[in-house]
Parts: sequence; C-alpha cells; structure tokens
Amino acid sequence: MSPAIGSEAHTVNGAEAQVIPLHGPGRVSQPAAPPAEPAKSASDAPVVAFPAAPPAPAEPEPLPESVRSALAFLRNRLTGDYTVDEFGFDAELTETLVLPPLRALYEKWFRVDTFGVENLPATGGALLVSNHSGTLPLDALMTAVAVHDETGGRHLRGLGADLVFKMPLVGSFARKSGQTLACNADAERLLRGGELVGVWPEGFKGIGKPFSARYKLQRFGRGGFVSAAMRAGVPIIPVSVVGAEETYPKIGDIRLLARVLGLPYFPVTPFFPLFGALGAVPLPTKWTIEFGEPIRTDDFTPDAIDDPMLVFTLTDQVRESIQQALYRRLAQRKNIFRG
Repeated sequence: MSPAIGSEAHTVNGAEAQVIPLHGPGRVSQPAAPPAEPAKSASDAPVVAFPAAPPAPAEPEPLPESVRSALAFLRNRLTGDYTVDEFGFDAELTETLVLPPLRALYEKWFRVDTFGVENLPATGGALLVSNHSGTLPLDALMTAVAVHDETGGRHLRGLGADLVFKMPLVGSFARKSGQTLACNADAERLLRGGELVGVWPEGFKGIGKPFSARYKLQRFGRGGFVSAAMRAGVPIIPVSVVGAEETYPKIGDIRLLARVLGLPYFPVTPFFPLFGALGAVPLPTKWTIEFGEPIRTDDFTPDAIDDPMLVFTLTDQVRESIQQALYRRLAQRKNIFRG
C-alpha cells in the first residue's frame, strides 16, 4: 500500500505505521489566537472623576454694630416697641440719635479729657453740680457724654430752666433726651430712683456772662439742689469744665433783640452775627472735665435738712470746690487749643 500523500511512515515493532498530519491538503490552518493580555489591576483602571459639588455659599459679613442698632431702632419705632419713663425720657432714641453726633463733637472737635471718673458711682443716685459757661450750653451736653461713656452707659438726667421747655421742638426733644424741669420735686424723685442728676446752678448768668468774667463762678442761688440731695441721701459730686468759656467768646449783647425774641441775652462774638451761620460754629478749644470727690449727705439728720445755715454752708463748699478745681486746671493749661 502506497503511503498517503503528505504522510510519514514509521516502523513500530516491525509494523509500518503511517502518521497522517492533522491538516491535510486543502485544509487552511487557522492562525493561533494571540496571547491573552494580562488582566488589568484595579490600579490600572481609568479614574472617572465624579461631578464636583457646587461650592458652599460664602457666609455674609456681619453688619456693623451701628447699622444693626439703626435697623433695630427703626423696627422698634415702627412697631411701637420702646419705652418712655414718667419724665418723657426715651433711652433708645437718646443712644441712637442724640449721643453719636455729640460723641463726635466730644472726641474729634473738643478732644475732651476726663479726670476723676472713679468718683462717679456705678449704681445708685448722685447729684452732679457743675460750672456753666460758653454762651450756648454745650458744656452740659459734653458732660452728659462723659458720664455715659465713663460709667458704661448711665445717663445724666439734667435739670433745665423753664425757657428750655417753652421753646418749640426744643422742649420736647429735651424731655426725650432725659432733661427735666429744674425743681426740687423732680430732682428728688430722680435721685431716689437711683439716677445721676446734673444741675448747673449758675443758670443763664453763667453761660451768658462776658468773656472778661470767664471762669469766675456766679452766685449759686438759694441752694435748692443741696436740699434735694440731702433729702434723698445721695452724694454731691462737684464738676469743673475747662475749655467751654472760649468756644463762643461773648464780647457784647443786643438786649433789644433779646427782649423781642424772649431770650435772656442775644450774644455778640468776634464771629457772630458778623459771619452769620458760619459764626455759630464753636471754636475747637481743648476741654477737660473733672469729677471731684463726692460730698456725702447721708450723715445728716432729718432736722438738719431744714437748717438754712447748714444748707448755705454746704452750697458754699460745693461752689468753692468747683472754683478751686477750675483754677488748678487753668494753671496747668498752656494753650486753649492744645491744652
């Protein structure tokens, strides 16, 4: 038997065997499959980024304290959520509208220095007795700012003259800012209620005196303020203000015009009325306000309060204390504008 084409003959144990190839003629061999690629590890897998979360909105900046106070004030005015005491004092209105412009005048224009603030009581009533000067009562307003800021928020309840409360708008505004009529009954009620009460015994004689009489205290009256303090048993604190005398140097007085307008005087200064409204701008003098040592009144017996001689003596003691403090501060001052 002839071997098949393409076969190979082999002899096994004497017998001839044929080996037939797997792929015979006419058969097309299939190419070997390419070697499998090694499996990719998890670290080789492509990283698909998740969509980024939107950035958190930035925290709004807090409003300044002044803006928040103004908004709270407007809200309370619209809703009627504010209090007024029996004398008409509106503390919120005073702190929001009255004190800020006065404080700017106090700090930037007059550059007030205070002394003896430790003599102002943190609690309880006291009667503050001060000299009065300057043609316009700016010294009373600056003293009120000093008391408020140096005591952490206590208000000075000033005793004003009748004329203040008779003037249109001025009287109502004075009531709302804490002023009340200068009478013993109101003073005693405020003092017994634990308030700081301010009195300026010189009155119009003090603020209206000519420039030539500056820093010379006028008469203190009959001592009614001393009686009020003695009856309430509160200390009397002498207050001396230096610098107010030169803000409006009074060199003359138009008395006829003052009578027509119902004023105690119509001042003439080097700048007013010559320069009109511009002449009403106060000179930027350097001020000092000194709070003297308290004079106690709680040691007196009830009978002593009705002793006119004792009242007069105590009144004179307060006046002399203020006058000596003025002289001492004036001796230390080198310049009216720099102190």
